[in-house]
Amino acid sequence: MTQSTIELVQTLTNIPSPTGSTKKIIQHIATLLEKTGYKMTINRKGSLIVTVPGKDKDNHRFITAHIDTLGAMVKGIKSDGRLKLDLIGGFNYNSIEGEYCTIHTQSGKELSGTILMHQTSVHVYKDAGSAKRNQDNMEVRLDEKTFSKEDTEKLGIAVGDFISFDPRTQITDSGFIKSRHLDDKVSAAILIQFLLKLQQSENLLPYTTHFFFSNNEEIGYGGNSNINDRVVEYLAVDMGAMGDDQQTDEYTVSICVKDSSGPYHLDLRNHFVKLCQEHNIPYQLDIYPFYGSDASAAMKAGADVKHGLIGAGIEASHAFERTHIDSINATEQLIEKYLFSNLC
Repeated sequence: MTQSTIELVQTLTNIPSPTGSTKKIIQHIATLLEKTGYKMTINRKGSLIVTVPGKDKDNHRFITAHIDTLGAMVKGIKSDGRLKLDLIGGFNYNSIEGEYCTIHTQSGKELSGTILMHQTSVHVYKDAGSAKRNQDNMEVRLDEKTFSKEDTEKLGIAVGDFISFDPRTQITDSGFIKSRHLDDKVSAAILIQFLLKLQQSENLLPYTTHFFFSNNEEIGYGGNSNINDRVVEYLAVDMGAMGDDQQTDEYTVSICVKDSSGPYHLDLRNHFVKLCQEHNIPYQLDIYPFYGSDASAAMKAGADVKHGLIGAGIEASHAFERTHIDSINATEQLIEKYLFSNLC
């Protein structure tokens, strides 16, 4: 299943879906899952919910992955026709410097451009290397003949138009997949593949389970609504963050024990660990200091559930990300074992 999952990740990363503009990818996923026959609904916020009946219809599970990504909006049009940016999601301007992008206009027209420092040319600007990468200095150079604000406005571009970043997805012979937006399209692909496999196998889950593809996670409230009162356990499948003092790597499944919201449910965490140990699934326990998930958002919204967070290890999160087939495989295995296990 893992190779098919990686191919699906490549498809998903190439569908622009910055938070606030996710209808296209939600419809794509709904089309993929139509043949499963499971009940699907789209809530008012635009998230997709797939409900799979289980043997136990009184105690439910809820599992989520988010399909929204980092992105930007047009904040303004400069006097020379270039665009000012306003960021969507938590990332730094330096992580998108030099990136190709697409401006999605209200009329549906799409225009290409490049995100650059205004002071990019070292032949002209003395501070090309030292100037701050911020909203004042970063801009979009359009691939159009435009010399003024009026020229750009004639192209149909206006304040509030969404800007998506070129994912540049590549799969290497050594098993790595590198791309923007692996957070969280790796997890979304894993859940989609699980649902397709489950439908083909005709196996019955032990508990009715709601699969929630959320579309507002990057701004903090992706999966905090539409939680059935019978839900006992809530699992967010999201990236494992890597860096100094972190245990997470690109070859195991990461089990989060605590993030910026506080500890995750101890019994559920221990349940994940036990499943990994029983089934020889490589894993790491970790703390993510500057992180919040759909599960933590649900807790802040008052959900009375046991909440957990697992995911594939993602290098260089919220920048140009990378993971390995081994980490995806380990995450797939843990999700499958968990969804067929008893409640913790």
